[in-house]
Amino acid sequence: MQEVYSSQSTQALSQNEASKVLRNTYFLLGLTLAFSTLCAGGAMAVGIGHLAGLIMSLVAMALIWFVLPRTANSTTGLAVVFAFTGLIGAGLGPVLNKYLAMANGGTIILQALGGTAVIFVGLSGYVLTSRKNFNFLGGFVAVGMMLMLAVMLFLLGASFFGYQFSGLHLAFSAGIVLLMSALILYQTSEIIHGGETNYILATTSLYLSIVNLFTSLLQLLGASSDD
Repeated sequence: MQEVYSSQSTQALSQNEASKVLRNTYFLLGLTLAFSTLCAGGAMAVGIGHLAGLIMSLVAMALIWFVLPRTANSTTGLAVVFAFTGLIGAGLGPVLNKYLAMANGGTIILQALGGTAVIFVGLSGYVLTSRKNFNFLGGFVAVGMMLMLAVMLFLLGASFFGYQFSGLHLAFSAGIVLLMSALILYQTSEIIHGGETNYILATTSLYLSIVNLFTSLLQLLGASSDD
């Protein structure tokens, strides 16, 4: 009886910890998305160029690759996350201005935002209500990340030499939508099942999924428009 009681108590404690990580993750995610939006609006108002936006995005990625892993278990990690999301938001400024310059650019941005919200809320809600474990997607996400990185480098190299592969660009964007959807399922599942105990890292993963979803939907919707 004592062993059963101890096992039940441990399970309850684990569930409580997972719920705490989930609450902290969604709270921080909401704050970072709001902060990122403000930074994007500021960058759009100032009118920063694409080169400055690219540099900001590269600095942001350097933060999560080299700095965040060392600070994720401290309050410094929070500052790193806000710096990262602020830079990503500002880096999106030139892209959003480009779409706003199109005849129906505002509509495309709103549709991309709506589509991103529907996908994120729908997938997260499904995991939270079904409690299904999607840890089997870990391998797919890892391989998909490497494949998408290889395709991205190829497209960048081709663009540098003056080659354009519009069909591959669209396929790449569609692949990113699929991959980010899988990552949302996987990361949310990891949180509620105790596989992810650091809400700062969980927030960063979900934030990247949302941003990549949004930018990929922007490209797909923009390509389908007359402009």
